[in-house]
Amino acid sequence: MSPDPETRLRELGFELPAVPEPGGAYVPATRTGNLIFTAGQLPFEAGELSTTGKVGDAVPVEEAYRAARLCALNALAAAAAEAGGLDRIRRIVKVTGFVASIQGFNAQPQVINGASELIGEVFGEVGLHARSAVGVAELPLDAPVEVELVAELKA
Repeated sequence: MSPDPETRLRELGFELPAVPEPGGAYVPATRTGNLIFTAGQLPFEAGELSTTGKVGDAVPVEEAYRAARLCALNALAAAAAEAGGLDRIRRIVKVTGFVASIQGFNAQPQVINGASELIGEVFGEVGLHARSAVGVAELPLDAPVEVELVAELKA
């Protein structure tokens, strides 16, 4: 039997951060039925953006990959807060990642792999999810990456 997601997160060297405060008129996560939808999460670490700028210019792919991991960690924190803990999550259903990209940059999937791979490491097979990786011109606060997710709750 694999460890629970919070134990696995600690084994990977992470802890769920405090849920970042919304930057506008919305909530970090909301529940409908047995699904939790998170708001888009930026790569905040200890209350500060880990990096800023466009991927393919000021932000190399490797740094954007790490930023996507932080976004996923923040999204998991928001989902866990709404669910009552990571152990209440049955599976991750969908991940959507946005990458602030320079013109001609088309490696958004490699960047968002940072989020997808962290989720897979934490949840194992139930972390496998559908995904979109989208290049955009701008993100809030000049963040290079934003990630949101949909999680299904246990009965």
